[in-house]
Amino acid sequence: MISRKMTTSIAVLQHLQEKATQAEQLITQLRSQLFALKKEAAVSACRAEENQLAAENAKLRQEVKNVKEKLIAAEIKNGLVQVNLPRTTGSLSAAATLFSAAEVPTSEPPVKQSAQATVSDQNQPLQKKKQKPEKKEGKKQQKPEPEAAPVDVSRLKMCVGHIISAKKHPDADGLYVEEVDLGEGKCRTIVSGLVKHIPLEKMQDRLAIFLINLKPAKMRGIMSEGMIMCASSPDLVEIIDPPPGAAVGDHVTVDGYIGTPDPMLNPKKKIWEQIQPELQVNADGKATYKGALWKIEGKGFCKAPTARCQGIK
Repeated sequence: MISRKMTTSIAVLQHLQEKATQAEQLITQLRSQLFALKKEAAVSACRAEENQLAAENAKLRQEVKNVKEKLIAAEIKNGLVQVNLPRTTGSLSAAATLFSAAEVPTSEPPVKQSAQATVSDQNQPLQKKKQKPEKKEGKKQQKPEPEAAPVDVSRLKMCVGHIISAKKHPDADGLYVEEVDLGEGKCRTIVSGLVKHIPLEKMQDRLAIFLINLKPAKMRGIMSEGMIMCASSPDLVEIIDPPPGAAVGDHVTVDGYIGTPDPMLNPKKKIWEQIQPELQVNADGKATYKGALWKIEGKGFCKAPTARCQGIK
C-alpha cells in the first residue's frame, strides 16, 4: 500500500517537473517572439519616416528646379547670357558647341555674365582669379620731410604785455603770480620767480616783454602760461622794458631773423634752451640776439633799466 502511494507521488512529481520545463520553454519562446515583434515595429516606424523624408526631399528638389527655371527665364528675358555645362568634362572645342546665347548689339554696354561658370572657367580657374598688382621693387619713395626751421630767435613768440595785477604765490615765498593782458581777449596767468629781485609794488600795472609760446607748466600748483623776460645775473635781475609808445600785443622782432614763431615750442627739442644762451643785453642795456637788437617795429628798441652785458632769461 505504501509502495503504491510512493510510486504515485513520484509520477505526479515527474509530471509537474515536465510541466514546469514546458512552461519555461513557452516563456522563452514568447519572449523571443515579443522581441522580434518590437524590432519589426521599430523597423516599420523607421521605414515610414524614411519614406516621409524621401517624399519631402523630392518635393523640395522639384521646388528648387521650378525656381531655377523661373530664374533662367528671367535672366534670358533681361538679356543675360546662359551657358549649358556638359555633364562630363570635355575638350574646349566640344564644349564650345554647347554655348548658346542671344546676340548682344555692339552699341549697347556689355551685359553681366550669369552666375553659371563657363567650361573655360572650369578648365582654367586660375585665369578668372583677380590678379593682384605686382609689387614694385624697392622701397616706396618716401615724401621728403619739410625742412626744419632754423633754431634761432624767430622761433620765439615775444610780445608786449600789461601786468594787470601781481601777488605772491600762496604756496611759494619766492614766486609772484601775475595776471597779464597780452591783447588776446583774456588775461594769461604767469608765474615768475622775482620776489627776491623786484618789489611787489613795481610789478603792478606795468608793461613788460613776455615769451608766450612756451608749453604751459604748473609751478607749485598754479599753471603758468608764459615767462616774463628779464636781464639776469647772480647780482642783478631787471625786467626788460618795451620802448616808449609800445602797446599791448606788439610783437618783438630781430633784424635778420624773419621766421615764423612756433605755435608752441616743443620741450623735447630743447629749442628755448638752444636759443637762450645767445640772448644778452649789450653795453647800452639793449636786448639782443647774437648782437642783433630786439625791437618793436616803428617804436624802438627793448632795454633793461641799468643791467649791462649780461644774459636774458
